[in-house]
Amino acid sequence: MNREYGLAHTTLRAARSGAEVPFDAADPTAWIDFDYGVREHLLRENPPIGWLRAGDPAPGGAAVAVALCHPDGRVREAALRRPEAVGFPALVVLRCADWAGPVREEARRVLAEVLPGLPPGIVAPVAAVALRAAVRRRGDFARDLVMSFVRSPERIDALLACADRGARRLGYRVAVEEERLSAAELARAAAADPDVVVQDLCADAALARTRDGDPDGVLRPLLASRQPRVRAAGVTALGRTGETGEAARFLADRSGLVRACARWVLRRHGVDPLPLHRAACTGPDVLPGAPAGLGETGTRADAALLWPLLGHPRPAVRAKAVAALRVLDAGAPERLEPLLDDPSVSVVREATTALLPVADRLSEDWLYDRLADDRPRHVRVSAFRLLSAHRPMARLRCFLRLADDPEPALRERALTALDGWGPADAAVAYPSLPEARRAELDALLERAAAGAAEESARRVRWFLSASR
Repeated sequence: MNREYGLAHTTLRAARSGAEVPFDAADPTAWIDFDYGVREHLLRENPPIGWLRAGDPAPGGAAVAVALCHPDGRVREAALRRPEAVGFPALVVLRCADWAGPVREEARRVLAEVLPGLPPGIVAPVAAVALRAAVRRRGDFARDLVMSFVRSPERIDALLACADRGARRLGYRVAVEEERLSAAELARAAAADPDVVVQDLCADAALARTRDGDPDGVLRPLLASRQPRVRAAGVTALGRTGETGEAARFLADRSGLVRACARWVLRRHGVDPLPLHRAACTGPDVLPGAPAGLGETGTRADAALLWPLLGHPRPAVRAKAVAALRVLDAGAPERLEPLLDDPSVSVVREATTALLPVADRLSEDWLYDRLADDRPRHVRVSAFRLLSAHRPMARLRCFLRLADDPEPALRERALTALDGWGPADAAVAYPSLPEARRAELDALLERAAAGAAEESARRVRWFLSASR
């Protein structure tokens, strides 16, 4: 049972007993799902609903809520005229965009009457519903009407505290326009809110009010934020204050965006960031962002600073060092190959990505051994990726080996890849294949044919026989 149908079903049961709506009235999504669900439920099930005759819904909140969403426009219009309708402003908002003209006009009249008296805590979810309904045809009326009632301090505060993302965005936009929040409060909001729109809005507004220096402590919460976009805004603002030492601290940030902003600030004040990137890759306390930054700005000669980091105790540093070597085109396959057995998933992933272009130069048997069931999953996935980029017969051997693998994801990837193995692959290498390897392939084909890959194995066998 989907969410819409479930909400309608439980509410209809509540309506028959005269109960209230049995779901969270502060959830704007619930009202929209409920509206759709009631209509679909009544049209599909056609239950006995004598208490929903036009103009005569039964008493009780749930009954009126159901009537406001009824497929019959006469029932919806009659429900809007009942005094209980004002208790469902979210549904009244939805009826303001109703396809039936009389229903729409009555809903707009009711909404205009009820909005001025709504408590701030109710305005916030109603605004969230209005914002969602605005995408509907004729949905702009309710949105514009609700927007005209949200500029009081109490209602702005309610919007800012609302869990709904759309309502919170509206609250911060109005708060910025009305200068409801100080620059420091905006900075703290940007640093804490998980929504990138709110982050950008608040960070830009906070910095716009502190053009000269940082008198209100705006930069500190921005620079300390866990959100990369907010830290980037704070670092960019350091270009105004000229604090190059503070900007240099972010050259090893975990975010590439923040590192780029730090380099921009330094260059703007005549400081070359490359020596600082190199210095950050030495010493015992190397951060993961340090090798990443060097990879973004260095040269192939900087590989000498990156190779020692492949043995760093922190997996994130090892992974970023491998990625930097790949970016600088300085990776030596024979030195990266041992990292395919690293206990860290991220290190193995980066090493695999770096080795893919030269996969056919790696030992096929060495990679094949890493498909064994007792190997860690990330090592097996790495071996599959590299063998999939290897020579045709190495690919076939890998796909057949995993065609009945107990790991569902690997098995499905192998079966899909096996379907793409064609006659051109067979003609390339099979005629010169040693007898021992041919015997091994025959055994793998027999095993695959006994399982889910029967059709694929038969097709591959035909390709191999035709290439002899």
